Amino acid sequence: MSKRAVAIVLATAMLITGGAWWAVSLAARTSVTAHFGATVGLFPGSDVRVLGMRVGSVTEVVPEGTRVRVEMRIDDGTPIPADAKAVAVAPSLVSDRYVQFTPVYEGGPELADGAVIPRERTATPLELDEINRNTDRTMRMLGPDGANEEGALSDFLDVQAANLGGHGAELNDMLHRLSQATSTLSGSKEDMFATVDNLQLFNRTLADSDQQVRRFNTQLSDTAAFLAAERGELGAALRELGPALSETAGFIRDNRAVLRTNVDHLQAVTQVLVDQKAALEEVTDLAPLGLSNLANTYDASTGSTRTRGNINELTHPPIVIVCKLLRQSPPERPVPPVLADACERIEPVVTGAVPLPSPAEAITSLEHGRAPDIPLPLVDAMRDTGTPHPGGGR
Repeated sequence: MSKRAVAIVLATAMLITGGAWWAVSLAARTSVTAHFGATVGLFPGSDVRVLGMRVGSVTEVVPEGTRVRVEMRIDDGTPIPADAKAVAVAPSLVSDRYVQFTPVYEGGPELADGAVIPRERTATPLELDEINRNTDRTMRMLGPDGANEEGALSDFLDVQAANLGGHGAELNDMLHRLSQATSTLSGSKEDMFATVDNLQLFNRTLADSDQQVRRFNTQLSDTAAFLAAERGELGAALRELGPALSETAGFIRDNRAVLRTNVDHLQAVTQVLVDQKAALEEVTDLAPLGLSNLANTYDASTGSTRTRGNINELTHPPIVIVCKLLRQSPPERPVPPVLADACERIEPVVTGAVPLPSPAEAITSLEHGRAPDIPLPLVDAMRDTGTPHPGGGR
């Protein structure tokens, strides 16, 4: 093989290898399209960066009406967040610009090949010409053809200079304290957030209680209207209250000793009421029922009172009746144990030894024209022994 043929083969192999490398490198890069409002200083070949490090380049800049389409290629192995923003950054006022992706990828979906970043997620720096125009517009508005047409701005500056002159130390201290207050607020942001949360909870409670709040406001309005309608009477009452209070104060001042004596005596009366608290409670509980029963005993047709007594209790001997009355003593005044024990012992003996006839038996005897049998133990005992006695036993 001639040298010429070898050279052709080598050149062909180099071309094929270079083309393959170029194709592989293009296939390994991610294509991204971003729409900007303006791209001053941005050209094909400009850098694409993340955190200031070059990760790709701009391949095409195409104006499209009110926006500019920028085509970019990003090196393989450089992850970009799927919701990333593209910002045109100007290192200085006159240098070329580059595209910066933000934020840094920290996990999650990545920007896919062929992704499009809309204009809402892009930003461009303020142009020097626009800064100059805004500055010129501001100066004209503050100049003699604007706010200072009649010297108002100059007067304002003169007054401020006169007020602030010689107060540099105080201003410095104020700014220092303001900085400390800002630091305090920054350190208490958790408390501030908690306060905001509580306010939101309070507002939600008010919203949930809207009907009650409206009703309260309506009632408050009605009360205010009523007081407004009665303001004449209220004013007269307040005017009369003043002299009355003055007279009361004078009366207390003139009778201080007598009032002190009355209060001292009232203390004794109050102590008696405290000591008789249980009795007063019992009276309070039973008095309504007793008064009601008393009212029910009155017979308006005959002008008399009616009662229904328990006559059967009269069949007990007197000593037994006394014992029953003693058992009804209140708990705070119990019967002495000796007396209670004596009643327990005497009652069965007396009841069995001297039985009185019941009311029914007495009424039956009277209906038959004879007196009821009333036990006379001594006479019966004498009759049983045959001892003569004058008169009779009945």
